[in-house]
Amino acid sequence: MSKKDILLELEEKKKLYSYQLGDIDRIFDKIENAPANYHLLYQLPTGGGKTVIFSEITRRYLEKFDKKVVVLTHRIELCKQTSKMLKGFDVKNKIINSHVKDLPEQNEYDCFVAMVETLKNRLNDDKFNLDNVGLLIIDEAHFNSFRKLFHSFKNTFFLGVTATPLSSNVKLPMRENYQELIVGHSIGSLIDKGYLAKATTFSYDVGLTSLKIGINGDYTVKSSDELYTNLAMQEKLIHAYRSHALGKKTLIFNNGIITSLNVLDTFTSSGYRNIKHLDNTNTAEERKDILKWFKDTPDAILTSVGILTTGFDEPTVESIILNRATKSLTLYFQMIGRGSRKLPNKDNFSIIDLGNNAARFGLWTDKMDWQHIFKYPEQYIHNLKGDVEIEMNFYYKMPDELKAKFSKTADITFDVETEYHQALSKNDRPKVVIEKSIEQHASMCVENTETIPEAKQLAKELADDIESRVRHFANCLSSSTKNYRDWLIEDYKTRLSVMIGKKFREKLFSEE
Repeated sequence: MSKKDILLELEEKKKLYSYQLGDIDRIFDKIENAPANYHLLYQLPTGGGKTVIFSEITRRYLEKFDKKVVVLTHRIELCKQTSKMLKGFDVKNKIINSHVKDLPEQNEYDCFVAMVETLKNRLNDDKFNLDNVGLLIIDEAHFNSFRKLFHSFKNTFFLGVTATPLSSNVKLPMRENYQELIVGHSIGSLIDKGYLAKATTFSYDVGLTSLKIGINGDYTVKSSDELYTNLAMQEKLIHAYRSHALGKKTLIFNNGIITSLNVLDTFTSSGYRNIKHLDNTNTAEERKDILKWFKDTPDAILTSVGILTTGFDEPTVESIILNRATKSLTLYFQMIGRGSRKLPNKDNFSIIDLGNNAARFGLWTDKMDWQHIFKYPEQYIHNLKGDVEIEMNFYYKMPDELKAKFSKTADITFDVETEYHQALSKNDRPKVVIEKSIEQHASMCVENTETIPEAKQLAKELADDIESRVRHFANCLSSSTKNYRDWLIEDYKTRLSVMIGKKFREKLFSEE
């Protein structure tokens, strides 16, 4: 073995932490004492070292039992990473890929690593079989794809590992495939113990009611592209980056390629040249070059689609931008987990949420009752806040730089709900609320400018405040459609412009 290979092996040797050793003992106790065909699920947060843990379990198993181990993954990149990790634990293993058609030398190996689909196809071939397999380890077990291999490993101990024990298919709950869940340390605990970086979340309210839900239960790419490529969302993204991620190595997650390419153009036209785009259409060589650039560039910005949620580990990431909404708890944790690695010079990272994800699932560091989610996934999903409910709790806060432009106005706030209930108590029409709001906005613009054009220009900067007020007004009504709300916003702006002209004329007459 060359010196380079020896150094590489030493580099791959992983140190096991006390919390990992404790979980390994708990899992191994089940392997030793539970029935041979027991199905056990193990949960540990992204960054907690699941691959390290099941690699050590594999080593111990092979040392104690005269049987083989099979490790299943769902992507070829993960096969290679897993094989490399197992080698670091002195586990001689072989990857079963599309080029491996049979295993005449299978007794030379104690462990095999394969993608689920590849192994299923090989086992369906009469020339291919795996003998004496005692332990089957399923990485990213929430995908549930290993169910296709049940019949081939009937008397085998199954160990599934995942950061989120919630099935990717709500119709196939994990409790039907696993008899027990062992929960590892929480994200908060791993942060407190110094194993994960601390996170600061910056959430921006985003109206998502235009998004459509696809057959997979998540927002469609088409509707996401339409929302996240509009000018307002692009401006919000740039503002969020400048406020909380400027100069930091940043990873941006998008739902569609069109959105990601739009992000690339927006950042470039805004003067940020240190940005690249990556998606699954890039060649392996292009991906390798882009990821090397990202690793070597301190303030790099990488805008991506899907491809970096699993099997990607770049500890130097300092900022995660969720430029998308998702209904998937697993995806939410996977995206944020890309920034959670801790380094000697990195104790913190930031999360910028542009999809109301924190409002839907809670903060990344919030305590999760994984046992309850494992046993009652339908109840957990049912209790998640919907987009309409989330948006009802949006309250616009005017940025300080905009607030400064209205310094001559004593009070720029307007409580829509209170005004609405007062109108009802007086038997006034509900539209009185909108009229009072328009009059206040008009007064604000007139009091803080010298000419009508200046006032009308200032009114354009109130777009977010107007949208917020109209949304709360629409929520007060017993029923209102999105089309009505959109019309109300446009009508509001038109009437505001007219009211500004009227108030300016009144101001001139009073001065004369």
